[in-house]
Amino acid sequence: MTSHEFYMDLALQNAKAMKGQTDPNPLVGSVIINENRIVGVGTHLKAGEPHAEIHALRMAGDKASGGTIYVTLEPCSHHGKTGPCAVAIKEAGIKKVVIATLDPNPVVSGNGVKILEDAGIEVVIGIRQEESMRMNEVFNKFIVQKKPFVTLKSGITLDGKIATHSSDSKWITSEGSRLDVHQLRNENMAILVGVNTVIKDNPELTTRIPNGRNPIRIILDSNLRIPLDSKVITDQQADTWIFTSQNVDHDKEDTLLSRGIRVYRTNAAKHVDVKEVVEILGENLISSVLIEGGGTINASFLENQLIDKVVLYFAPKLIGGKEAPTFLEGAGVNKMKDAVELSDTEIIKIGKDFKFIGYPKYNHEEV
Repeated sequence: MTSHEFYMDLALQNAKAMKGQTDPNPLVGSVIINENRIVGVGTHLKAGEPHAEIHALRMAGDKASGGTIYVTLEPCSHHGKTGPCAVAIKEAGIKKVVIATLDPNPVVSGNGVKILEDAGIEVVIGIRQEESMRMNEVFNKFIVQKKPFVTLKSGITLDGKIATHSSDSKWITSEGSRLDVHQLRNENMAILVGVNTVIKDNPELTTRIPNGRNPIRIILDSNLRIPLDSKVITDQQADTWIFTSQNVDHDKEDTLLSRGIRVYRTNAAKHVDVKEVVEILGENLISSVLIEGGGTINASFLENQLIDKVVLYFAPKLIGGKEAPTFLEGAGVNKMKDAVELSDTEIIKIGKDFKFIGYPKYNHEEV
């Protein structure tokens, strides 16, 4: 490991600690070195607050002059609450800037580097680039496409079941896996389920970890069948948004609105248009969504190529039965060659369970 990698790893570690706290901004960490000593460390804490470089420069003070700054994302070139970070780095007398990756926004990418290089500062790019890109997978999609990064999560048996034929599903996975799911909820801005899940389980859809953040609760309900005494309607622990179709009970819609529930009518006549849901969420600056739906909801998002990441918690159990629901239903593909392949896969053991992570590879044709 080179010294560049060592210090960038430290910056990445600090940035990752803020996961779920900075959106829709990226995770960014920074470290300043002078005479082989760490003199400043900074992390972006929250959208609207100073960037990681500013925190590191403030900590370093006069010791920043002549030093090297490591930053996990290209220093910004635009005016915010603290001004462009690239300009602040120049004015601090930094001699070298080591960057993991450029800003993914094509409108601004490279502008921060240009400011630095025009000032005669040495710039090194690409140290731990892959790690930085993966860390900011949510931001990288949202800043370019203006749509949320969508993660499909499900707890399943080895034969792909999410419940028995009698709909008993508590509990498939272990307590350790369920705790990990709450961390996932904390990291996402919104959590999405279908109305059948609300009717059957009456879930809270909240984050039950210390200092956890409750995501916005997104309910897909084509006919506004949601019971008015559902926890997501009454508990006021988090905002609830309901997406429905044009064919709805207007009186019930008015009742929901009067209780502080947002109701969005998609253009579809009978069923919620999931593509429109994703677009509306993006317009509302929702950068990440965790789907915890049933097989029909999951299949709808996959068939429309809207899922960016799959997280499955496998329990070493077998249920069997044709009528036992699976985590992915819908029409399915006709040919094996049309199956959606998952890339960059990873398996992590959690107690007796296995956490699987993968990224769907689509053919990118219109569906």
